[in-house]
Amino acid sequence: MQKVLTAAQMREVDRLTTDKYGIPSIILMENAAHAVFRVIEEKAGGSVIGKRILVLCGKGNNGGDGAALSRILWQEGAFVIPILFGSVDDISGDARANFEILKTLDNAVATSGYEFNKFLLHDEHEDLIALIERLLDEAESTIIVDGMFGTGLTRPLTGVYLEVIQRLASREAQVVTIDLPSGLDADKNEPIGRNIIASTTVTFTAPKVANVMAPASRFNGELVVANIGSPIDLIENQPSQIFLAEASDVRRWLSATRFTDNSYKNKRGHALIIAGSKNYTGAAVLCGDAAIRSGVGLVTLAVPGGSRESVVARVSSEVMVRGIAETPKGSASVEAVDEIKEFVENVDVIAVGSGLSSKEDETRQFVRKVVEHRTTPIVIDADGLTALSPFDISGSDELPLILTPHEGEFMRLLGTDDKAMIKDRVAAVRDFAVKHHVILVLKGERILIGEPGGKVAVSPTGNPGLGKAGNGDTLTGILTGFTAQAVQMKVDMFETVVAAVYIAGLAGDIAESKYGKRVMTASDVRECMAEVFASLEKSP
Repeated sequence: MQKVLTAAQMREVDRLTTDKYGIPSIILMENAAHAVFRVIEEKAGGSVIGKRILVLCGKGNNGGDGAALSRILWQEGAFVIPILFGSVDDISGDARANFEILKTLDNAVATSGYEFNKFLLHDEHEDLIALIERLLDEAESTIIVDGMFGTGLTRPLTGVYLEVIQRLASREAQVVTIDLPSGLDADKNEPIGRNIIASTTVTFTAPKVANVMAPASRFNGELVVANIGSPIDLIENQPSQIFLAEASDVRRWLSATRFTDNSYKNKRGHALIIAGSKNYTGAAVLCGDAAIRSGVGLVTLAVPGGSRESVVARVSSEVMVRGIAETPKGSASVEAVDEIKEFVENVDVIAVGSGLSSKEDETRQFVRKVVEHRTTPIVIDADGLTALSPFDISGSDELPLILTPHEGEFMRLLGTDDKAMIKDRVAAVRDFAVKHHVILVLKGERILIGEPGGKVAVSPTGNPGLGKAGNGDTLTGILTGFTAQAVQMKVDMFETVVAAVYIAGLAGDIAESKYGKRVMTASDVRECMAEVFASLEKSP
């Protein structure tokens, strides 16, 4: 997982890179420019020769990155047009040095006969908009590089910058932004005004809040985090407790739980899922089917007795189904607690809640007893969460509780209907996880995972197509299967939950690419897990 830094923390890392390790800041700027160049080269099909690239540069270090990038693009044969919003005389430090180089190159190119190389250092704002529009009209394939503002912006853009952003928004050009889309505040997840909408964002050293937290993250496009030379210990020593989950985390988890020559079902973990009710048998089926696809050895579904035959007829044959005592309305009754005790001896994790129905007091009592008298980790979802709201139970390291609410369920757990209580989602997740000593998975546009020590991980996978019925049950099944394996193989539980959420979201992304958001279903997501595992386990 990568630490997510604030703008101030990032400045401190840059300062210490120079002061402590003697790496000049202009070298960092050069490395940043090369990192952006490599991304542009890839997006351009492997070569920028003859490609038309417009580089919009502000007067700060972000613009300095753009100036250095312009030189590199020119050296590699691109038709590059850097535009400076201001005068070189107003710029200082490393950025000034790179713009002075561009001025020298501009004079040299003007007499060299290489007309496809072109530099425009624009010092007047009066006709800047007309100039940019003319340049865009001359070639529809222009790549635009946003180097106007970086991580230092804290107020909405106005004037010429706002007008440029508005004009660019009406274009369909490919936009690569340096560090952060201009117009966003690096430390805020909410936009502060109009901002650049990027196709790709190349940020440096570590992601920032606005790179990864919705809704600001929507404007970043594909996020690339580039190492530009700052030693890793400087990042690790920063006090941030926000992390971005990445594929390498999942690969490590998959390696730790890999299949070996002596793997068999009892060594892969046994998951018990208590789910379903008379009117919600589909939730139990989806949950059980997702769990059995997770790599776990055994899955048992415990459903109200009257629903058993309906579930058996639809669930995968590999899933064992047991009937438990039910209320007259077809929900799990409190008497089922004693029945479950009879077959949990060899169970590694229990999941409770999917389709269970929390409308009856007896079912709510059943859920509370299961949780309070647990002998294994427990995953709690859907009606299980409602049955325990407001939440007043404490988890433990030995028998962790993993809660998976969406925002409405989270507010019920908090005992409030005031949305302001969860406006800062990271703080709300952290506070709840620490207070109750639980692992909290807050579903939404970007799923957050909090743990008792105060860490909060952001999962970058998933899409709006997952916001349909059944996907919560599928996530619970995957999560439960992963937890059972982690218990058997003694893998860290927080890392396990992060991996499960990442994989569930990635399966959703593959389903979206195959079927589209409108058509994809929870069953499609489950079936795409095979491709996720194959791609991650084969990748380096």
